[in-house]
Amino acid sequence: MSLPVQLPLSVQLRDDATFANFYSGHNEALVNLLDMDRAGTDCEQFVFLYGPHGVGCSHLLQAACHQVDRQSGRSIYLPMKELVYYSPKLLEGIERLQLVCLDDIGEVAGNPLWEEALFDLFNRLRDSHTRFLVTADNPPKALGIHLPDLVSRLGWGLVFQVYPLADGDKVAALKLRARHRGFDLSDDVARFIIHRGTRDMGRLFALLHKLDSASLRAKRKLTIPFVKEVMRW
Repeated sequence: MSLPVQLPLSVQLRDDATFANFYSGHNEALVNLLDMDRAGTDCEQFVFLYGPHGVGCSHLLQAACHQVDRQSGRSIYLPMKELVYYSPKLLEGIERLQLVCLDDIGEVAGNPLWEEALFDLFNRLRDSHTRFLVTADNPPKALGIHLPDLVSRLGWGLVFQVYPLADGDKVAALKLRARHRGFDLSDDVARFIIHRGTRDMGRLFALLHKLDSASLRAKRKLTIPFVKEVMRW
């Protein structure tokens, strides 16, 4: 995939960030909207997602990029937390892509150069009919952005809150991720991991990866005693 800009750092998509292994829970309407295989030609051009860390906003953006890339399109995923210290000139020309994703846009709130650049980008994306997905931890009006016109642009399309999963849904999400890794995870083990580990889904998936790797090395199934042994719980 050739991009119109040379990024100042290596931004790579996670291989496991797909729609197939995202457990939607109460976010099913949003996932149906973003997934082109489900939405078809009805994909909204501008979508703003917001929610606390760990609910899956970054996963959804990267899944959308993977999908476009598999269909021989061109996309770009920009984590603003990493790019805010660079020049906003890196946004030049990306309106020629099929999909542009900006993650954690609140990181540039109060930065006049970035706010002006993003305002200009919105206008270019509108004119080029490029799909544009944006995430933040709060809705547009609560981000602390100083440029009123940019706040207005952020609400142009659909604004969705991404809801965290309940514990029961987290069990189902862990089991889904395990199946995509090629093994079965029992309800009892999944519940044990959640109650003894963390409620943050990103950390839970990282923990699952660690346990899966340990299981493969030891050639043992993931049981509660084995999890206790590996995690020293």
